[in-house]
Amino acid sequence: MSVLAAGAFIVAAVLGSAWITGQFTTPQVDRTDGYVGELAALDQPWTRLFRISDALSGLACALGVALVPRVAREWPGWLALAAYALLTFAAGLFPLDCAALSDPICGQRAASFGHHVHTLTGALATAAVLAAMGLLSTAWRSRASWLFTWLCLTATLLTLSALVAGHGVGLAQRAQLTMIAVWLVYVSLRLLIADAPQPTAGGSAVSGYGPPHVTPTGYGPPHVVEEGAGPAVLITAGQAGAWFHWDAVAGELAARHRVIRFDRPGLGLSPLSPAPPTLFAEAARLAALSPAHPEQVTVVAHGVACWHAEAFARLHPLCLAGLVLVDPAGADVGRPLAIAAAAGRWLPALGGTWGATALARLTGPALHRLLAGHPDPSGVYRMGKVLTAVAGEWLARRDMAADLHRLRLEKPFPGVPVTVIATDGQDGFHERLARDLGAELVRLPRAGRRIPLRVPGAVAQAVSAVP
Repeated sequence: MSVLAAGAFIVAAVLGSAWITGQFTTPQVDRTDGYVGELAALDQPWTRLFRISDALSGLACALGVALVPRVAREWPGWLALAAYALLTFAAGLFPLDCAALSDPICGQRAASFGHHVHTLTGALATAAVLAAMGLLSTAWRSRASWLFTWLCLTATLLTLSALVAGHGVGLAQRAQLTMIAVWLVYVSLRLLIADAPQPTAGGSAVSGYGPPHVTPTGYGPPHVVEEGAGPAVLITAGQAGAWFHWDAVAGELAARHRVIRFDRPGLGLSPLSPAPPTLFAEAARLAALSPAHPEQVTVVAHGVACWHAEAFARLHPLCLAGLVLVDPAGADVGRPLAIAAAAGRWLPALGGTWGATALARLTGPALHRLLAGHPDPSGVYRMGKVLTAVAGEWLARRDMAADLHRLRLEKPFPGVPVTVIATDGQDGFHERLARDLGAELVRLPRAGRRIPLRVPGAVAQAVSAVP
């Protein structure tokens, strides 16, 4: 992500410097007293070229900010740089009507709405980039960044002074834009150096994943919650689920059972995983969280996690006391796609970027409330890692389903009690699954909310029926 972000900032710097060629293609714009934005004015011959360059420069800069690995104390600076990028994009969409300073006749015409928008966005973009430079220089404690910041501020003050004096605006503004482009290149080099392999004490190199003050990978053991005492019950949530969705079920079971809940990698409070999810990895995770032999565990699974539970049962039959499959997902989802596997490998890194964080904060809480019917008490759906983990599990569905079909042919299902809890109005899949596993099928009235949230008693009763 750091390399991609650095490339985006370099592209933004190059496109933002397209005005250099304009000194030769558009001689009508005065190089000493004319705005750089006049090159893209509607009455100039190369207006489309420079408008497109400005707009693409803004988009490239915004993409760079979105791909930068997230560091909490740097967020004000990156937010200001994102504002600069969007304002630059808007300035490309709304050009000047004419060369405001180079053409004396231009000032005699009534300015259009787009002309005023360009003037306003240009001023705001300058303020935003200066704020970004100052805030990030403070966070980085970088002398080089501060040098470019002070030079850009000086050029900005000279531009304002020249505008008041009526002479030299073009020279000062061109110096200002040059400093902005140089600073964007500096940002790119900083990201590339931070992402390069760093030498260790023994002389070897280890890969870094961001600036030195960032946790290298963010990976680690899953978030696990245990409560109660008695026979073990292991609960695994469905797609996009978190441990707190099972509070009501765990509350009913904890009086007579040891209830174990956890979040899969990237979901809930669990850290990211460096690899995309697989069926066998999830089955191994269930085995690792199960009690040691000879104690057995009852596994409660929901949705796609029912595939993990069935794989665990077939691969580790001696560990299992029983299964409770809540609204299991159908495994007929089509053939695996190579592009999905390739995209899944990028998602863990993408989850730690500012773009994923911003998108999650804008959409995560609202989507959770819509689907679950209640707010997110721990704020986990505001995290970018959760958003990408959900996308990663969705992309891995076909591969998991294919592995489950092969596993069903190779490994028999153990003779343990199984309960399938489903809602009315299904297409017959749950009946077939219950028949194939020798399970008891429990039907519940159809409703919009998830079964563990709506009728926790039915799940708890199925678990209590396991001998």
